[in-house]
Amino acid sequence: MSLPLEGLSAIVTGAGRGLGRAEALELARLGAAVVVNDYGQAGRDGSGEASAAPAEEVAAEIRAAGGRAVAHLGDVSDFETARGLIDLAVAEFGKLDVLVNNAGILRDRMVFSMSEDEWDSVVRVHLKGHFNTTHFAAVHWRGRSKAGETGVYGRIVNTSSEAFLAGSAGQPNYAAAKGGIVGLTTSSALALARYGVTANVICPRARTRMTEDVFAGFAEPAAEGDLDPLSPEHVAPLVGYLASPAAAGVNGQLLVVHGGMVAVVERPKVSAKFDTAKETFTYEELDSVLTPHYASRPAGETFAAAEVLGLKKG
Repeated sequence: MSLPLEGLSAIVTGAGRGLGRAEALELARLGAAVVVNDYGQAGRDGSGEASAAPAEEVAAEIRAAGGRAVAHLGDVSDFETARGLIDLAVAEFGKLDVLVNNAGILRDRMVFSMSEDEWDSVVRVHLKGHFNTTHFAAVHWRGRSKAGETGVYGRIVNTSSEAFLAGSAGQPNYAAAKGGIVGLTTSSALALARYGVTANVICPRARTRMTEDVFAGFAEPAAEGDLDPLSPEHVAPLVGYLASPAAAGVNGQLLVVHGGMVAVVERPKVSAKFDTAKETFTYEELDSVLTPHYASRPAGETFAAAEVLGLKKG
């Protein structure tokens, strides 16, 4: 019996640790040959010297288990580095089939305290990094299709966050970048479907070095030896599924995933609609309809992040 990703090749960015590592291992377990990308800096804020060690260790782990993998040291927020990453997958495995974008950094600060560099660096790594790899992967798949190849296979799995959905007071840069990734994904899904490519985005909840303080004290394992409800291993199977032929009908979707739960998020819906009694609204008319509307909504309807996430300390 063949594995679901047998014969396919994949790139996972930010795969040296945490979520990316778990995703790379899962894709390999399902049969994919994997390019393990990581810039290898020690700090979650992007500080420290670049190191090939994290990516090399994950690639070696895949090979030790009988899979195929190569490591790639590089910052995907650099346009030419992203080009080289896609070129490496094609050179090593003949083609690219799956792109999983996971690389990111954090530089948290309240909006009134955030520096220009703290904003730019996070948006660059998350949003531009996702664009860069998506662009060159799309060029690859479109080129093959235009050359007459039938049955081109392409899967993009991007990584957003519930910081985009629920808000996160100390992460305006991160929340904005993650919202942008959703827009990039839905646009790409529409543009690339004709070439045999799907693009989907996940909002994972996982305890990694990126989120260790966010989830400190939340949903700890019930007993020694139990899998952490916030382990990245809960997220990786969904990535494997979205990368597989079974998900051919899933495109442009946003899914929240953690600890044995997958939630499909609908596009925003209109919660209320008001029409002017005349040709156009006046200030007074807007005051007469919108002020009572918002006054009638429950106090604190903008929930705290933990409430939106459905997480409890304990």
